[in-house]
Amino acid sequence: MAESMKGMQRTCRCAEVTEEMIGEKVTLMGWVQKSRNKGGIVFVDLRDRSGIMQVIFENGPIDEEGFEKAAKLRSEFVIAVTGTVQRRAGAVNTKLATGTMEVTAEYIRILAEAETPPFPVEENSKTKEELRLKHRYLDLRRPDVQRNLILRSKAAYLTREFFNKEGFLEIETPMLGKSTPEGARDYLVPSRVHPGSFYALPQSPQLFKQLLMVSGYDRYIQIARCFRDEDLRADRQPEFTQIDMELSFVDVDDVIDVNERYLKYLFKEALGVEVQTPIPRMTWKEAMDRFGSDKPDLRFGMELVNVSDIAKDLDFVVFKNALEKKDGSVRGINAKGQGGLARKKIDKLVEFAKGCGAGGLAYIAIKEDGSRKCSFAKFVSEEEQQRLIDAMDGQAGDLLIFAADRNKIVWNVLGALRLQFAEQMGLLDPNDYRFVWITEFPLLEWSDEENRFMAMHHPFTMPMEEDWDKIDSDPGAVRAKAYDIVLNGNEIGGGSVRIHQNDIQEKMFEVLGFTKEQAWEQFSFLLSAFKYGVPPHAGLAYGLDRLVMLMAKADSIRDVIAFPKVKDASCLMTNAPAPVEEKQLEELGITVPETEE
Repeated sequence: MAESMKGMQRTCRCAEVTEEMIGEKVTLMGWVQKSRNKGGIVFVDLRDRSGIMQVIFENGPIDEEGFEKAAKLRSEFVIAVTGTVQRRAGAVNTKLATGTMEVTAEYIRILAEAETPPFPVEENSKTKEELRLKHRYLDLRRPDVQRNLILRSKAAYLTREFFNKEGFLEIETPMLGKSTPEGARDYLVPSRVHPGSFYALPQSPQLFKQLLMVSGYDRYIQIARCFRDEDLRADRQPEFTQIDMELSFVDVDDVIDVNERYLKYLFKEALGVEVQTPIPRMTWKEAMDRFGSDKPDLRFGMELVNVSDIAKDLDFVVFKNALEKKDGSVRGINAKGQGGLARKKIDKLVEFAKGCGAGGLAYIAIKEDGSRKCSFAKFVSEEEQQRLIDAMDGQAGDLLIFAADRNKIVWNVLGALRLQFAEQMGLLDPNDYRFVWITEFPLLEWSDEENRFMAMHHPFTMPMEEDWDKIDSDPGAVRAKAYDIVLNGNEIGGGSVRIHQNDIQEKMFEVLGFTKEQAWEQFSFLLSAFKYGVPPHAGLAYGLDRLVMLMAKADSIRDVIAFPKVKDASCLMTNAPAPVEEKQLEELGITVPETEE
């Protein structure tokens, strides 16, 4: 029978008890992690969000009625206990912050009983994620999950504290806005008042924060909820959180400066980790050439090597065909010490590469005794093989992998293989935080599907002034004043200097395939505002979920979100999305076609 806590007041949380409190009386409240009845004595591990305290129940300090209550305690019962803090009589538990102490109970109330949970509420659970997310309210009790969410709360607090001191204003932007193109699919919200019309949930506060710059709020910050209807993976959710900012009268260096100081402050205060500043910078082209990725992981080497100058002289049709393509190249990576990899494992690497867009892979495996296995040996001489090996700094025991195609495919394949090898070889230390700024992105990228240029970031990104004269003759060569901040192979934030001149903005829309009328139809409120004096401005947005995931050394952003969705964007706990009553649909003027079972 559950009891009231009337007349009792918690004095502190379980793990807030310190050795200075030995001999003092405390009242603790929480959940029973574990109960062990040894006959005349009951040991209970009492848990709350701070940690665990061992509580001892035995006749004498507690009366008979209290001891009977203690004897029937089970996992996840909620109890209140009053007792005296003592030094542990038995062995010290070095795994607990409170492992040198225990509380001798003098009074107990059972505030709520609990059924046996569908899985143990314990750290580093081995229970399948689907079952844990179905009962997320129980999963959230687990200490490792609680630590993640406490860290997230601390990161949000520190973020607000830092930017407030830097003169930023926290301003909210609308959740119900207008659907605009050039992004992922929108989540649409039907309007009852305006039948047939829809709001869109924001994919980001981009247009509104630019309008705030037009309005004179020269430093804006918001921890903003955003929504994108896109395919999910470990670091994506349909709803997510951005640390969103915009600044006026600034250029690239100003934005980078304030954000380097922010990251240094955040990691020091939240984790005790020193971020070395200035953070290295690397152009997009250098990152792609060296690492095959615009979000390079700098915790290990294994950089790409361009061997096109050697490959062009070889009588190997795969290499020759690649080099005849526009932007074609032959590049390789050296997986040190992997020369003895079994043929089956190499075949798996080839299949993995095909999944990344490659037609296949070529390789030279150098055995420890210096002998080698070359997958294209029939097309090249021993001397030509040696030229490739020398270019790749190949040594006994190494595995040299080559990809040949257009740069875009070669980068994608070798960049992914590089990470695959690093994981297999144990090169990814989660305690090593390696930051890098990626700058000078292409302004545009060609879409074969759309048969036109698309904005690599968004249509409001400022081109580099020295490249603007190429916008008609060679649009793909125009670089942007855009920048990403990357941590351990993850893009944690990105931004750009914005276009603030009407003529450049109109030309940008033209290059992207918008007529003047279409641009005004979609962005009229922004373009109208731009008639009235626009300051130069720039911004950046972090993915808070992804940032905290890396700080917490978690595997997925689901581990740092209280109530996440799964891969099909559904919530296993609430069963959302779900059908609604016909009356609600009628009010909105929506008809849902019947589907066959």
